[in-house]
Amino acid sequence: MSLRRLLGLSAAVSGGLRRSLSTGAAARPPWVLFEQASAAAGSAPGACVRIVEPPRLSDLTVPAALVDTSDVPDPDSDIMQVLPCGVCSASGDGLLLLIVHDSRFTAPIHAKQGANHVRTITGYDHPQTPRVSSATLSPASSPASRSSMAGGSSSAAPHMGVLTQAHRGGDGPPDRLAVAELQANRLLRFLSETGEWDMPLTAPYQLPLGRRFHSEEGDFDQEAFAFGRRLWWVDLTWGAISADPFSDKPEVQWVELPRGSVMPEPTLHGYFRKLTQPRPERPVPAESALLDLGGAEAAWKYALSRYRRMGVSEGKLRYVEVSDREPFVLSSFALGDDGWTLEHRVALSRLWADGDHPWLPLPEKTTPQIGALDPLNGNVIYLMVGRHSVGVDMAREAVIGSSLHRGTGCCVPCVLPQWLESTRIPDAAGNR
Repeated sequence: MSLRRLLGLSAAVSGGLRRSLSTGAAARPPWVLFEQASAAAGSAPGACVRIVEPPRLSDLTVPAALVDTSDVPDPDSDIMQVLPCGVCSASGDGLLLLIVHDSRFTAPIHAKQGANHVRTITGYDHPQTPRVSSATLSPASSPASRSSMAGGSSSAAPHMGVLTQAHRGGDGPPDRLAVAELQANRLLRFLSETGEWDMPLTAPYQLPLGRRFHSEEGDFDQEAFAFGRRLWWVDLTWGAISADPFSDKPEVQWVELPRGSVMPEPTLHGYFRKLTQPRPERPVPAESALLDLGGAEAAWKYALSRYRRMGVSEGKLRYVEVSDREPFVLSSFALGDDGWTLEHRVALSRLWADGDHPWLPLPEKTTPQIGALDPLNGNVIYLMVGRHSVGVDMAREAVIGSSLHRGTGCCVPCVLPQWLESTRIPDAAGNR
């Protein structure tokens, strides 16, 4: 698919989405930021969702009863079950993809207080292989505490995306969905119309010279996202790749980052080698997992995701980055027919120097980090500054809001169309 065709298609989809959002219920914001980390607990009949307007972070709790888990350990045994849940990604029309890990830990009991036990976690329960399941959720189902869920598989991978399609390419409620992750020349996917997982081969493709995509190691820099009726996966060292998960033979396309942001491959390898070399004056045990190449690369790429991000806003593919040193320069680019265009560049230290902001002065080693792009306003970026979520309008060079957050600060933007409240998630029987 050509860039021009892709951009035209995304603009049409965005126009329909804006119309569906503009007539939504006044009591609900048109989009939200969901905290990524959560947990599956309790026995409520549906997911409990707390929706608040950005820059505050919305969150959800998934009842353990809705998770496909193995047998629950005996409560009086030294094994404890933990169900960490994460918002993996969001579709372009309001559905969330959740990943739940069924993990077991050795946790000896020190004391019993009625039904509650005082424990100390000492390690993993190695004989028990952690199970991973996925589910799609509509956060605006009415009531919010009874949100619908569908799909699930131990084949679920932690960096999957979710894409929906409406009947005849319209912009209304979806008729089918796909959950997928690109793995080299195969696409691991779940299709709602079949209710099954498969792994079709992609059409042959070639990345830019000397590049590889980190999906080959199962590692991604940020959440997958939907754009132009395709799913996109990002490698923040050089670019992003995309594919149509509904295709029987998906064609892979790629887009490089703005020229000044592409990191030379030799530089990356040199940096990783430096990280993995023990210092002569301080020998490090060879078995240290933190110093192997994969561990160093993963840690460094996680740091990259704090300062770089790609996403969709106002129907355009956009890329933002912030420097990690004073004056913390924030830059925003948009992809058009002629490639990337720098739209805004502001120095954050000067932008908020005259204001009485609760995150100032910055504690030592605290730097502004990118949280998310506003999906409906290409001028607005949400930053995480210590324990604060901060909205910045780059066109106005102004702070438009801030809020304390209690979690990790990692978040996923999710739009909430008008029809989301009454829409059922597509299933294999063709129901919505």
